[in-house]
Amino acid sequence: MSTIVQNRKSHHDYEVLEKVEAGIALVGTEVKSCRDHSVSLADAYARMTDGELWLVGVHIAPYAQGNRNNHDPRRDRKLLLHKHEIRRLAQAIEAKGLTLVPLRFYLLRNRVKVELGLCRGKNVRDKRDTLRKKMDDMETRRAIRSHSSA
Repeated sequence: MSTIVQNRKSHHDYEVLEKVEAGIALVGTEVKSCRDHSVSLADAYARMTDGELWLVGVHIAPYAQGNRNNHDPRRDRKLLLHKHEIRRLAQAIEAKGLTLVPLRFYLLRNRVKVELGLCRGKNVRDKRDTLRKKMDDMETRRAIRSHSSA
């Protein structure tokens, strides 16, 4: 399993409650661009439309060797999940006010997959607390490392 792109900002902006693997319906030039790591997940999210999940806001750059049949870089892309998974995610989104955010794109047995996170948005205070905890952990590891080498 090789990671194509990760949404690093997602863990800063959201609290990830659950992760789900989904397939994604792509055209040929989009797959080639994904293999070239020409994908941006900034401001992307999944939306429910007519009982289907759609990935919105993902930018997959046009393929460099593509011809006039190249794809639209910002088009909405259909997510491939079982019906019971879609129903469960739809209930969570509607009832609890959660959001589906793409966490990463990766290749699994030559297929492009997307890892979705069922997320709750963080407020400014939560973001500061997370950053403070991360800095404290880093300082602790640094102190342990320097103490053990002395």
